[in-house]
Amino acid sequence: MSVLSLRYARAFATVASAAHLDAAAAQQQLADFSGTFAGSQQLREILMNPSIPNEQKLKVLDAIAGRIGMFPQVRNFLAVIMDHQRLDELNEILDEYHLVADEQSNLAEAEITSARPLNEQDRVELEAQVAKLAGGRVRVTYGQDATLLGGAVVRIGSTVYDGSIRAQLQQLKQKLVNA
Repeated sequence: MSVLSLRYARAFATVASAAHLDAAAAQQQLADFSGTFAGSQQLREILMNPSIPNEQKLKVLDAIAGRIGMFPQVRNFLAVIMDHQRLDELNEILDEYHLVADEQSNLAEAEITSARPLNEQDRVELEAQVAKLAGGRVRVTYGQDATLLGGAVVRIGSTVYDGSIRAQLQQLKQKLVNA
């Protein structure tokens, strides 16, 4: 990720926060535009062509913004990116914005890997414990790894909490070897 992408992301996060925008809705609008942009070769050719005047590009952007129902701040942010000829970096900027928005809303990403699928009650209880570890709200993704034998491995950022049976057996083995 480039420093420039992070700057754009932080600038938009500041604008969104000042305007009290719903961060999830703003992210969805940006993702919708990004999907439309990525899915249309003709749109990319128009918006990235330096020979087409900005006024015409803004009309195209306004038409898309109207269809998507964009917040004016989201539309203006995209207009700035377009004006500065950074549309080719849009996905990178949006990835950075996603991280900045999560940080501002005290939301952490967590990855939980278990040996077997978890039922809803287990997920709720585990997510509550993970939220305590993270010190705030968490967005959890789940995975499975049968080699864990039981328990779970939780990754929050770069920190790993290994509560698996496999890890406990490895610790016991190490204690026996050292004794």
